[in-house]
Amino acid sequence: MSEFDVQILRVVRAIADTGSLTGAAETLGYSQPALSQQMRRLEQRLGVPVVERVGRTLRLTEAGRILAKHAPAVTTALDAAAGELAELRGLRSATVRIVGFPSASPTVIPRLIARLGVTAPGITLTYVEAEPPEAVEAVREDRSDIALTFSYPGDRDDPHGASAHGLSVAEVGSDDLLLILPADHARAGEERPSLSSFAEENWIAGCPRCRGHLLEVCERAGFTPRIGFETDNIAAVESLVAHGTGVATLPRLAVASFPVLPGIVTRPLSDAHTRTLHVITAHGAERVPAVAAVLAAMRDVVDAVTGPGQSVGERVPAN
Repeated sequence: MSEFDVQILRVVRAIADTGSLTGAAETLGYSQPALSQQMRRLEQRLGVPVVERVGRTLRLTEAGRILAKHAPAVTTALDAAAGELAELRGLRSATVRIVGFPSASPTVIPRLIARLGVTAPGITLTYVEAEPPEAVEAVREDRSDIALTFSYPGDRDDPHGASAHGLSVAEVGSDDLLLILPADHARAGEERPSLSSFAEENWIAGCPRCRGHLLEVCERAGFTPRIGFETDNIAAVESLVAHGTGVATLPRLAVASFPVLPGIVTRPLSDAHTRTLHVITAHGAERVPAVAAVLAAMRDVVDAVTGPGQSVGERVPAN
């Protein structure tokens, strides 16, 4: 539309995110008077107010909220066009913002940075850690270009359903669920124990999403787990198991993200249980050459760290 340009959309979005002209100015690197002038010109062209004061705070009007809602899609499309033109001119420098779940931080992300340092040295990555619901929201609000997330089969709080409506969701791999047992457990020597064999055990549950999945898979195996402890601290889960407090399940990436403690063993289950790994982007973001390069590298890295033949270490007490 002739009434506004992409820069003013970024200004409106920044006001929505920060709740003030001062915050928007700091975010975008402008002076507050300059942004005030831009907003006045925008309101004159549109013929309706875009912001309003409520006490000492500034908030968007309905017109402003409409602009803020559409801003990420418009700016992503224009960034994609600029990226393709830059590719034609041979320009390779770009910054790609990633947000990912905690166990990806020490496993996927360092390898991704290393790979891109060889294949696309002009790309700079920024990274923020967040659980899937918050990661999806970061992409929707244009605070991140790519979200690396996970979901479990039958997950009632699947972050890739209604909450990801209007975004692009693609699977990039799967992550096996491992059984975590004390090294001296009677079934520690079994290659692929059955989950139903542990119906009488005390269980240690993880994060809320992981706990929900544990309840579901145990119910499918014919029992309700007796959960005595809950923690999303991987080291705490392993330590509790090592001291005989109970048994647990953890995704392979979670186990690989922390050195396996002495006194435990990890075993794949007889019935394969996995969580699915996803990448979330705005629609059209894959047309931005830098984003496309990061997505391709991420798929390779995820496959390398979760694919067949990957193992996690285990240590048992010395006799």
